[in-house]
Amino acid sequence: MRFVDVALPVPLRRLFTYRLPEPTLLEARGAWSEDVRVGHRVAVPFHGRTLAGIVVETHARPPAFETREVLGVIEAEPVIDRELGEFLRAAADYYLHPLGEVMRTATPPLAAEAVRALSRRGAIARVEDLRGARAARRTQTFVRRAALAAPARLGPRQREVIAVVEARVEIGLAELEALIPGGRAHARALAKRGLFVLEEREVELDPFFASPVEREVPRVPTAEQRTAIDAITAALRAQRGGTFLLHGITGSGKTEVYLQAIAEVRAAEQGAIVLVPEIALTPQLVTRFRARFGDGIAVLHSELSDRDRREAWERLRRGEVSLAIGPRSALFAPVRALGIVVVDEEHDGSYKQEEGFRYHARDMAILRAQRAGAVAILGSATPSLESYQHARRGTHTLLTLTERATPRSLPRVEIVDLTRTGAGPSGDPLLTLPLHRALVETLEAGDQAVLFLNRRGYAPSLRCARCGSVASCPACSVALTEHRKARVMRCHYCDFAAPVGTACGACGAPELVEIGLGTEKVEDHLERVLPSARIARLDRDVASGAGIEAVLERVKRHEVDVLVGTQMVTKGHDLPGVTLVGVLLADQSLAFPDFRSAERTFQLLTQVAGRAGRGEREGRVIFQTYQPSEPAVACAVHHDYLAFAEDELAKRKELGYAPFGRLVAVRVDAPEEGLAESVAERLASIAREQVACVSGEVEVLGPAPAPIARVRGRFRQRVLLKGRDRRPLRAVALAVLTAIDEGLAPARASLDVDPVNML
Repeated sequence: MRFVDVALPVPLRRLFTYRLPEPTLLEARGAWSEDVRVGHRVAVPFHGRTLAGIVVETHARPPAFETREVLGVIEAEPVIDRELGEFLRAAADYYLHPLGEVMRTATPPLAAEAVRALSRRGAIARVEDLRGARAARRTQTFVRRAALAAPARLGPRQREVIAVVEARVEIGLAELEALIPGGRAHARALAKRGLFVLEEREVELDPFFASPVEREVPRVPTAEQRTAIDAITAALRAQRGGTFLLHGITGSGKTEVYLQAIAEVRAAEQGAIVLVPEIALTPQLVTRFRARFGDGIAVLHSELSDRDRREAWERLRRGEVSLAIGPRSALFAPVRALGIVVVDEEHDGSYKQEEGFRYHARDMAILRAQRAGAVAILGSATPSLESYQHARRGTHTLLTLTERATPRSLPRVEIVDLTRTGAGPSGDPLLTLPLHRALVETLEAGDQAVLFLNRRGYAPSLRCARCGSVASCPACSVALTEHRKARVMRCHYCDFAAPVGTACGACGAPELVEIGLGTEKVEDHLERVLPSARIARLDRDVASGAGIEAVLERVKRHEVDVLVGTQMVTKGHDLPGVTLVGVLLADQSLAFPDFRSAERTFQLLTQVAGRAGRGEREGRVIFQTYQPSEPAVACAVHHDYLAFAEDELAKRKELGYAPFGRLVAVRVDAPEEGLAESVAERLASIAREQVACVSGEVEVLGPAPAPIARVRGRFRQRVLLKGRDRRPLRAVALAVLTAIDEGLAPARASLDVDPVNML
């Protein structure tokens, strides 16, 4: 009799043993007869349910307990090969996460009809036999505003829907639903009232392949690009692997280095994975790769349906395509003969998964490349201090691009000291007179501008004029943000909303006063003081997914004069007509209670400054700040990464923070404040007891309330485990994890190895 150890997608850190039916019995049933191998996805019974798990081991060792029988094999071939399987086991071990949940992250969605067939027949048919024919095209419903004026009596959600549609001109119902829960139903209701026009049109299955792309030949590299390409291709040809940190200033042509390195891999009939921080950066990168390599690319992204995701995954597994591009989950693509893994904008915090399996795609990309004998390239204009320190130690090979690939130099940066500078015509102190003049000069020259403020909405908070109380979310420890066009006050954590005009919750006074400035208010002020300018806004309130690219395309076609946006505008977008970038509050993120706040501020400022002057004309950048002498701001003014890195690394070393130390965050939340405190104290006590038993220094910091003490009605506590060596830190973390696994209900707790978000 044969047995299999199966990893199941359940929050338990163990494998489950099942027995395989006898071959003669299978033949009598007329059921599946595949030779079950490691990596196969199988259907098994589990506590009254049928689950799909991955075979991790096959053996003939009978366990000491009664086993249940495997119900069926879901696909004819293993879904996880040896290389990917070993990598996933190492990742699960490092992040102390159940292997079954890790493997579920790496496998394509299971067809629902497959599980239904299993429950009916007791033997599962394969997914490929059940999915049916795939249509070449599908239809999508789009909504646009009708000319009819909106009546006075509309609900807050309806006004929010109208505001989004007006901002976008046209939007698909699916994207509207993603932006505003219930948006699809509200749009249809407003269409019945004559306020919207709905139109159903055929669309391409994948928007990234909707338009043809003119093929291009490799560009002649600059001297610095040639040095980088030669170093990478030498490692590829020698098959020695290795990790390269490609530190290139904005506009220096890092993508061309990626393209030529991947061309070398493809010539050797090997595969490649290219990671981008988020879907907003995917379209322009896919266009470059299609122009160079054609359409033989698998783009893995959140807008794919489950069926399309399975098909893209299958094409990679079968070797029909050898290049996968996408955000962090593309790391798990089943690329055959993996030769190279590229992590673009490697510093970006989006590479850290914050829920469930809390992996960091950059770090795991290095691990996967090492295990596959492949080369890893980490690219950034502002490398993470962890990556830069690895390069200083010699763990990574540092490659530098110090000049832009075009003749244009980096933009000049000016400081506006907000403690000494008055407001411009708008009257708002963050729209200063120097910034206003720069905008006027830019528009008169026929150029474009980008204004960056990392606060969406109209006003970040509202205060009672009578008692001084701030309007707060009833379920979270945060202020409500006013969204004026939608006429709502909204919580950006739990999505609670109340109509603007709601009385003060403390004293009942009817008048609430705006505090601060958000992107919606900036847009409003600019439309008033620059009436002839075409203003557009880019934030989560008006765009997500493909909608981000739609707004950027309008900018590229010069249909927008000034683009106002949040962090979305700081990413690696190439906007040739932009010659002015204004940062309204450059030191805003320095106030975050996080040891990485200075690093993030420098990265943000450098990245957004890099949007200026990428075309024919010279760029200009204005940083408005209350703290012009702060190193993060002062070094960004001079585009001086090395000076900032040396200063910040010295501080980190003194305090023992990354990259000189390691952290494990223990996060606790509970419906009652006292319960959260007691559970956190219990886990901290367990950690302290374990510290006395390990040979190595580990600090236990806390417990303490999280910076945002309550979210969605649950109180939050934090305990930090801090140490320089991984082994003793891991031993302490495992002791805490054992206590968590024993159960804490109704409290919850989780571990986050190498946390990025300290809130």
